[in-house]
Amino acid sequence: MWKASIMEDCDSNIRRWEDLDTDILVKIFQLLDIFDLTSGIAHVCSAWRLACCDPLLWKTLDLSMLRSNFIKIPLEPFVYVDGRSDRTLTRLLKISLSLGRQSILTLIFHFNLYVSDEQLTYTAQRCPKLKRLVLPAWNRIKITGMCKAIRGWNELESLTMPCIANPPYILEEISMHCKNFSELKIMGPCDIYFASSLAAFLPKLKVLSLRCSTLYKDVLILILDSLQHLEVLNISHCILMEVAPPPNYNRIIKEIDLSIRQKASRLRQFLTCMDGTCIMCQRTSADEGLVRWYKYEEGLWKRDEVRSLSL
Repeated sequence: MWKASIMEDCDSNIRRWEDLDTDILVKIFQLLDIFDLTSGIAHVCSAWRLACCDPLLWKTLDLSMLRSNFIKIPLEPFVYVDGRSDRTLTRLLKISLSLGRQSILTLIFHFNLYVSDEQLTYTAQRCPKLKRLVLPAWNRIKITGMCKAIRGWNELESLTMPCIANPPYILEEISMHCKNFSELKIMGPCDIYFASSLAAFLPKLKVLSLRCSTLYKDVLILILDSLQHLEVLNISHCILMEVAPPPNYNRIIKEIDLSIRQKASRLRQFLTCMDGTCIMCQRTSADEGLVRWYKYEEGLWKRDEVRSLSL
């Protein structure tokens, strides 16, 4: 009887997991990745479910560790994504967006994660407060799908996107629906058409990163002349080219001339790197101005000299 009484007293002093303070549970869950958070821990008990829905866990939905299982094809959308890979992404999105309860402010996709129209629309409807979107691959997203998503993101401030063939449609939507938009990162070459579209639809842009790509001198001049509100411009590790009249070949500019530096002097930051000994400059050159990120160490694509754009 005496032993039984002691055991009962000990049991009564042992706190169960579900009795933990919600704030402590949230701190523990903050150490988990997206796969752990969506693996079913929210179904353990009501206390864990409450902690799993805490907004602190869902300010950022980081899917940068998830990649599509795909093959390249010759016709649009130029990639074919395996069905199992698609189902995995859909499942993660459904569980995450349900637990997040519209708390998501930042959404990050891997550059080899090919989101479909349906997945993007579903996501846009469930995170209306989104402020930052990192979506480097748009192959499977149609114009109508992207425009529909942008219309729902009125608070969007920052976008990381690929170079696309028809930029005005997306930039115009941003100008009309995202009044606080201020940051843009383009993962790919920015041509004169893209630069003209920026000048036409996003003249108040404050931060622009074009790193690790091919950039023509006339495009750079257009950006500096047209974007009068620009504060930060990053052209680090770019191949800077100058158009030469026929029959001459376009030439690579090894050093930024004084006229461009004078135009850029009004900027708070003009970030450049054209050093032949720089590894990233060498890689941009080796990949002919379009860096093939899959060749290099994982996570390299996330970096940026602009702190607010780095992941």
